[in-house]
Amino acid sequence: MPGTLLLIALLAASGARAGDPYAGLDDPHLAVIPRTGDEAARIAVATALPQDFHAPQRFEDRSAGAATVRARSDASAFSEPSGNISFGGELDFKVGNGLFRKLWVSSPSSTLASDGLGPLFNARSCQRCHIKDGRGHPPEGPDDPAVSMFLRISIPGSEEDAIEEIADYIATAPDPTYGTQLQEFAVQGHPSEYRLSVRYEEQAVTLADGTTVWLRHPTYEAVNLGYGLLHPDAMLSPRVAPQMIGLGLLEAIPAADILARADPDDLDGDGISGRPNIVWSSEFDRPMLGRFGLKAGNPTIREQSAGAFVGDIGISNPLFTAGSGDCTDLQADCRAAIHGDGDARGFEIDAEGLDLVTFYSRNLGVPARRDIDDPQVLRGKEVFYTTGCTACHTPNFVTHRLRDQPEQSFQLIWPYTDLLLHDMGPGLADDRPEARATGQEWRTPPLWGIGLTRQVSGHSYFLHDGRARSILEAVLWHGGEAQTQRDAVVAMPTADRAALLRYLESL
Repeated sequence: MPGTLLLIALLAASGARAGDPYAGLDDPHLAVIPRTGDEAARIAVATALPQDFHAPQRFEDRSAGAATVRARSDASAFSEPSGNISFGGELDFKVGNGLFRKLWVSSPSSTLASDGLGPLFNARSCQRCHIKDGRGHPPEGPDDPAVSMFLRISIPGSEEDAIEEIADYIATAPDPTYGTQLQEFAVQGHPSEYRLSVRYEEQAVTLADGTTVWLRHPTYEAVNLGYGLLHPDAMLSPRVAPQMIGLGLLEAIPAADILARADPDDLDGDGISGRPNIVWSSEFDRPMLGRFGLKAGNPTIREQSAGAFVGDIGISNPLFTAGSGDCTDLQADCRAAIHGDGDARGFEIDAEGLDLVTFYSRNLGVPARRDIDDPQVLRGKEVFYTTGCTACHTPNFVTHRLRDQPEQSFQLIWPYTDLLLHDMGPGLADDRPEARATGQEWRTPPLWGIGLTRQVSGHSYFLHDGRARSILEAVLWHGGEAQTQRDAVVAMPTADRAALLRYLESL
């Protein structure tokens, strides 16, 4: 496709392996063993869409291939290591878990290994946002702090902010005062940046069978601003922390397989025009395929983790070195505060610590499917496929064959995402671009584990800002490229809609 060919041309000088035009888009840390022709043929058979829905597909219950874990019945269902992890790997996983859960403290502190918090921050640990490694949630009321939700912020950029190596890149810049995201908390002696205020208006949607579903329309406001007014052109985007499972497997999907599904000009005429987000990697200093984040704004787990450390907690690291976190030049006291990166660590979390957190995040196991042979679930699967939901929620992929990551190597996985950007219409728009993603585009979220959300997180809030209180509400918010599928759900017989929801809850 033209868009894909342009990306290949732009990446010709980015270090791609000879003969492999997609290699520059994958994480260079991946030690990839090229597929043989026989393997490619087997993969095509294994990932073909089914024609018969009377029985489950082979290996469909193994959501993450050999890395799949048993489906626990408690809140720790998303916190197990990959099912195929080694004894030594499990030890590294547990150490990484400790760092993921660590509560950071402000400097100066006698606990040198844990100081460096803030001065401005959204949470004191990774776990405080990704509660039990699951989804965060919006504030439940006016007095509930937004611990697992925040507002990203940017302003329109100039030519100097553009990245010429990336076609269709939309230039943005940080807010001069508030940086790239708003922090609701601060260490002692510093004002926090704001408080997140959320208001909802209810709208009734009547389904064809007479059922009424209420959707809540949110309005977000940054109140109690601690450092003056926002820039008049500030663009705010609400973000709830997503679940953490299966990230390493998503990272191991070949870029070529993702780009093969891109259809930016809708040449096949199905109304779906998925586009890859191509982002600039701070770690590798070149364009890469975005895979992580709600708009696919990060290329690797390590870079995503490093960005969260500095932006969410104010912790410097080898990729993002500012001890003051997201503090700007106009926040002089914040920039001048004592930080925790002046000791032997060099950074507030060093390379070894960042790598352990990355390993932990890469190896959070995906629970096995439940009830895959239940007749209602099978009917729901047929409805899901025939309604066209798989045009974006690609059921399965086979990961790269990797030399040094056996947990992610050559696994048939079932994430139900294409990792591409899709225009979801004005109803879900945040009107804030990110790299190539427009203000109406979002990355297709993986669906694996969605039926365990309430069990793990204690709620059933979905979408980028948690506005949907159920899977059905989330479906009814679909617009843009998914308008046809959304309207089909509205028109469905009651039994088919119930079967569809039951299928989704089995994932």
